[in-house]
Amino acid sequence: MKKTVPVDKAVGMILPHDVTEIVKDEFKGRAFKKGHIIRHKDVEHLKRLGKEHIYVLEFGPDEIHENEAAEILATALAGPGSRLSSEPVEGKITIHAAHDGLLKVDKDALYRFNLLGVVICSTLQTNTPVKKGETIAATRLIPLVSGRDIVDQAASIANDASPVVTVKELRKAKAGLIITGNEVFHGRIKDKFEDVLREKLAETGSEVLSVSFAPDDTDAIAQAIRKALKDGADLIITSGGMSVDPDDVTRMGIAKAGATDCLYGTPVLPGAMFLSGRIGAVPVLGLPACGMFHNITVFDLILPRILTGEIIGREEFAQMGHGGLCRNCKRCQYPVCNFGK
Repeated sequence: MKKTVPVDKAVGMILPHDVTEIVKDEFKGRAFKKGHIIRHKDVEHLKRLGKEHIYVLEFGPDEIHENEAAEILATALAGPGSRLSSEPVEGKITIHAAHDGLLKVDKDALYRFNLLGVVICSTLQTNTPVKKGETIAATRLIPLVSGRDIVDQAASIANDASPVVTVKELRKAKAGLIITGNEVFHGRIKDKFEDVLREKLAETGSEVLSVSFAPDDTDAIAQAIRKALKDGADLIITSGGMSVDPDDVTRMGIAKAGATDCLYGTPVLPGAMFLSGRIGAVPVLGLPACGMFHNITVFDLILPRILTGEIIGREEFAQMGHGGLCRNCKRCQYPVCNFGK
């Protein structure tokens, strides 16, 4: 039960919740923390914050305070690879990445959780690469006090999920790069793909085990792939030769090397002519020439998912059409953008 007392008469009372102060373009945070004992000098400050009255709380056995609710909700929502903020702030608890990795969100469970209305959880979008310590979600109870039953219901939804918020670590792959194309193989132009791929792999914690160059020849490409596998590569990446031109035979070479479950073509731009397959347990990724020109392509969306052990099928590719159009911003800020979301 909540009763109110005029702030002028609240000296000596204990604040039952954090009081927020906002100064435009300068500050947003706690002006007074829950548990603060109101002093005479606080009265004018509280009035400037629009607080004419202070709550006096009397809890029934079936009621719960926002801070306790936030702790229950956050504990239920947070899965492996995440950690909670040390305490509720303004009734809210934030969830952070415990390590670098790929954020996975159970969107259906999150929807059902938020459909309750009295509780909320906001997250970054699923499949977002995140760094250790980054905020990935936040939850709170909307009212200051609520019935325990609704909080228990929300926690049950989260606990029954897979869980709602997880950060998956990326395995450290040893990649075999096969650079295809007569123009590079015969030295007519200098290869630009190797440096690009080395940098992208290093960002995920992986390394380049070997680099081979192959002409536009099905047998030569297949042989280069087999050699990389024999040398110990647990990820194969080919570059170039993925278009509809008659000289572009890289995907045929991938198939001849023994690749199965090959999917060619994605609803993502740049990256429409991307290929994903497997040779045994080793993922094979065929990157079209756009990967040399554009900062971010479908390759950047798929690689982290592959490194978590996810198998990408036609359904997963089809889902990527929504949000799969890159804006080609002059200053790329991926992953802080809508691409791939």
